[in-house]
Amino acid sequence: MPQRLRIFETIVDFPRSTLLVALLIVAFFASYLPQLKFDASADALVLEGDSSLGYARQISERYATQDFLLVTYRPDADLFSDAVLQRLTALRDELAAVDAVSSVVSVLDVPLLYSPRISLSRISDDLPTLSDPAVDRALAAAEFRDSPIYRGLLTNADHSVTALQVNLQRDETYFALMSARDGLRQQAREQRPTAEQRSALRAAERAFADYKLKVNARQERIVGEVRAILERYRDHAQIFLGGVPMIAVDLIAFMKSDLAVFGAGILAFIVVLLIVIFRSVRWVVMPLFICGATALGMLGWLGWLDWRLTVVSSNFAAILLIINLSILVHLVVRYRELAADDLQRPQRELVLGTLRSMARPCFYTSLTTLVAFASFVVSGIRPVIDFGWMMAIGVMVALVSSFVLFGAISMLLPRTGGSVVRSDKPLTRYFAMLTERFRGTILVAASFTALGAAWGVTQLEVENRFIDNFFEETEIYQGMETIDRELGGTIPLEVIIDADPRELAAAAPAEASEDDLFADDGNSQTSSFWFTRRGLEQVSRVHDYLDALPETGKVISLATIFAVSKDLVGDNIDNVELALTKSGLPDSVSSVLVDPYLSEPNEQTRVALRVLETHRELRRDDLLRQIRTALVEELGFAPEQVHLTGMLVLYNNMLQSLYRSQILSLGAVFVAIMAMFVLLFRSFKLAIIAMAPNLLGAGAILGVMGFTGIPLDMMTITIAAICIGIGVDDTIHYLHRFAEEFRLDGNYLAAMHRCHRSIGRAMYYTSMIIIFGFGILVLSNFRPSIYFGLLTGASMVAALIGNLLLLPALLLVARPFGPVRNPEAVPCNAA
Repeated sequence: MPQRLRIFETIVDFPRSTLLVALLIVAFFASYLPQLKFDASADALVLEGDSSLGYARQISERYATQDFLLVTYRPDADLFSDAVLQRLTALRDELAAVDAVSSVVSVLDVPLLYSPRISLSRISDDLPTLSDPAVDRALAAAEFRDSPIYRGLLTNADHSVTALQVNLQRDETYFALMSARDGLRQQAREQRPTAEQRSALRAAERAFADYKLKVNARQERIVGEVRAILERYRDHAQIFLGGVPMIAVDLIAFMKSDLAVFGAGILAFIVVLLIVIFRSVRWVVMPLFICGATALGMLGWLGWLDWRLTVVSSNFAAILLIINLSILVHLVVRYRELAADDLQRPQRELVLGTLRSMARPCFYTSLTTLVAFASFVVSGIRPVIDFGWMMAIGVMVALVSSFVLFGAISMLLPRTGGSVVRSDKPLTRYFAMLTERFRGTILVAASFTALGAAWGVTQLEVENRFIDNFFEETEIYQGMETIDRELGGTIPLEVIIDADPRELAAAAPAEASEDDLFADDGNSQTSSFWFTRRGLEQVSRVHDYLDALPETGKVISLATIFAVSKDLVGDNIDNVELALTKSGLPDSVSSVLVDPYLSEPNEQTRVALRVLETHRELRRDDLLRQIRTALVEELGFAPEQVHLTGMLVLYNNMLQSLYRSQILSLGAVFVAIMAMFVLLFRSFKLAIIAMAPNLLGAGAILGVMGFTGIPLDMMTITIAAICIGIGVDDTIHYLHRFAEEFRLDGNYLAAMHRCHRSIGRAMYYTSMIIIFGFGILVLSNFRPSIYFGLLTGASMVAALIGNLLLLPALLLVARPFGPVRNPEAVPCNAA
């Protein structure tokens, strides 16, 4: 007995011990199931190792930006009426009292400069707010509508909607741990790390991951408390909650819901399908038990390793169940075939024969599926990389658990007879007849399909609206739509401009004299270049250009305070008056209008804008290129002065990498599986034939995505590789059986018909399992999961048709197993 098969003898000879050990292992890992965690942070939406990420974090730290929640409030009466302002005041106070909220910015709190217009000499005094009883509300309404500061920021044009910005305390511990981790990662990328450095990196990554759990829990608590508060005010207003923390919390809720729904849906589907196929309690309960044990063990293992699920890997359990079940169906079909062939064969020989005969094809099919998922590691997108590794490991665990538990449990049950074949005219028989009669037509149709797919692939795009990931009835969608339509946009973009060194050199003497003129208690009041008239005029041109773009909403920069200063002093305001204005600003005004947009030590200014996510013509990459080009070629800045950053840039970088990720993953899958086919079949010709139907199926799905305008995203880029990786499973099973059948009589037609009636039936069953199993994903609350399920299911349909029509047609035409030895053999032994 070959050494590699002795494991099967151990399983069948010691089934109780084998089953006990397996169940103890499952129980151990399942005990960690409560520790399974989810991650929906912004890190999951950016490109791994993106150089822009480090710059974005540097800018965030420099300007001390905060996370915030945004509450949109549409009252049922006039916004400036006593009743509405009283309710708004009570809401603001309740929100401000929430732990970890640093401040709440609303129409009630911001200083008013035009209600009535104040003079420069009064700007340092306590400025009025809408909460002051003496304020003229009509003037305040006009200021919120027309002021360069507040226009489109806190209310919409007709004052039917207002916003409350709930600022969250900046977590310096979080950023310190992240900075330490990123620094060690960068060091490891630049040079080969020592053992101590690797240990330090692992410790830093664990410390950050552990702390991020606390951050996630705190965010969930804050969002929960805010929602509970908002619920008490919905009787008199339409209220939506928005902001990145809320989206992260809701995505985690979606993932948990999907995990439960998918699991329950897949298990119900497995029960129904097994009853339909096998009509036997044994063949329903056993696969169900094995699939459940595998899924519980793997999910517990993820909890044990503290490996978090993301929006991409949230369907991990569902896909694992599908793959696990497909392996088990092949084992059950083979067992029943052997039992029907020899009614006297003892149970030990039946089980051992099943395990031995299916070991080679199942191993190679699992290996190809593993390769498909492992190819995701080249994507450069952390959630996709993690999903690839999870599934690669999960596939091998599913293979081992299927063979071990099937063998052990079968030995503890009495022998059963009967074949899976229940009809002399199975559906797969008609595929064989079509192939025999229309093989030429099939090849021509495949060629045209390939051409159409190639054209469709050229139409693929990565641009998509983030809002379209969610259903219209969700708060995420409604909140983003309201903010975009009424309150200046949702997606942050920052334009950072460094001062021209030549401008600084030219301005140095003047600045020195102003230092002497405006010294105050020994503290220099020197303004940055960006707070001189020339600098502010440059910022204003940038501000006006960005504000005029149709895809942008609210723009805030130093140009805002410049416009206010000109209103208060006059259009001829000079550098001296600007310096006076800046030095006289109270902290409450400076912290809002100057500090977030000026870094004096770095001679740098920041222009913050929000992009309209719901704009139908939004093309992120084109927009970023357009802005950079305009600032350099039209506004005269040197290329090295201009930097674009923010979530829009990071998200766009991830999206633009999807083309590369798709090509790399498909290329890796093709090369790896081709090499495996050459080793498996010892024939390059047969390897090409084996790849053809699967490449065509994957290409057809990508072509359909191009034709229909479905964009590539973090989930859909995995479909083609999965299609090939899982589709070739049927190819391997079919070719493995075809080689056996061809050796019987040397006739291609006869071998094809027998394959379609035997292994073809198992291929049909397993493909239906995969197709309908992925169809369960339509129950998701997350649209990319739905697309992923439907498109992957469709790709499996294409792969099944390819393996039952195109593959045998190629075998009949190319004859890779040698010449026909017996032309007179009966094409179908049960015709």
